[in-house]
Amino acid sequence: MKVIISGGGSGGHIFPALAIANAVKQRHPGAEILFVGAEGRMEMEKVPAAGYEIKGLPIAGLQRQLTVENIFKNLQLPYKVIRSRCKVRGIIRDFNPDIVVGVGGFASEPTLKMASRMGYITLLQEQNSYAGLTNKTLAKTAAAICVAYDGMQRFFPADKIVYTGNPVRADIENLSASHSEGCAHFGVDDAKPVMLSVGGSLGARSINRMILDNLAFFKDNDIQLIWQTGRWMYNEAVQAVSAAGVEQWVKVNQFIARMDLAYAAADMVISRAGAIAISELCFVGKPVILIPSPNVAEDHQTKNAMALASKGAAVVVTDSDCGTKGLPLALELLRDGERCQRMGQAIKALAVPHAADRIVDQIDRLLNKK
Repeated sequence: MKVIISGGGSGGHIFPALAIANAVKQRHPGAEILFVGAEGRMEMEKVPAAGYEIKGLPIAGLQRQLTVENIFKNLQLPYKVIRSRCKVRGIIRDFNPDIVVGVGGFASEPTLKMASRMGYITLLQEQNSYAGLTNKTLAKTAAAICVAYDGMQRFFPADKIVYTGNPVRADIENLSASHSEGCAHFGVDDAKPVMLSVGGSLGARSINRMILDNLAFFKDNDIQLIWQTGRWMYNEAVQAVSAAGVEQWVKVNQFIARMDLAYAAADMVISRAGAIAISELCFVGKPVILIPSPNVAEDHQTKNAMALASKGAAVVVTDSDCGTKGLPLALELLRDGERCQRMGQAIKALAVPHAADRIVDQIDRLLNKK
């Protein structure tokens, strides 16, 4: 079996892609897997680190904030799309896959569109509750579309939809680390409350600013924080924590590789509302405050978050309100053990296990049919 997996740009696309690849290799040890990503994006580092080969395309996404620099980048986009389609045509021809899987991200569009034109079987993995324009377009020629939310026939042909859930990292799905192990790893006291803040693998400016502007909150309330800043604010965060003298309470991390231990240590989580982050949080079963990013297509993170809030599985705070409401609400939750327990049970009930295996089931089905 030869499989191309395309997508990336953030951990929300890369981690499910790797989960699918690992599930393919577990079921078909002799399978050959090639990733196709975007040059300069984090998949070009994370995929080889996981042991897989990756080819990069000179593709980029549409810049939604209209600055002079971004307008110039957007003017270059058609040229980058043409170059990427030409390059990926050669990659597909040389590798000659049995199937091409798209997981979202910049590289998915040229890869799956070219694969379909060349007559290859394509499969989409849509992570969000609200499908973006690219996947709605790619769905027209896809053989199957694996989804994680109900009601996706609003966007895709009903006969192509397969409910699989979102694949998450195996160490999260099978979370076995204890609270004390997680606390020891991050150097926090397991007898005191622990909050985890993650803005996604690239960081989240408003969540980071909320914390940066309120560092005394953690010392004053004797609450510990494990903080993933992303690379853009890491140095500023380290300096601010040192200047405020709160190193005992606030542990700064640019990127957390052992998210299983971070989740194990946490009593509650503050997070963006990306689809994969939510899928992981369902397995973790901790109370969570979701702060959806406003800078995403079709505001899909808000829709993801509200799907949980409607079931009592999360509390949602808008990005514009998080600076004033986020930490007071977190403190209120931490002091209400009964509510935290109810929220943890409600979100854990939404977990969908073995999603990667279900996607491999569809790959096998399509190839057997072929």
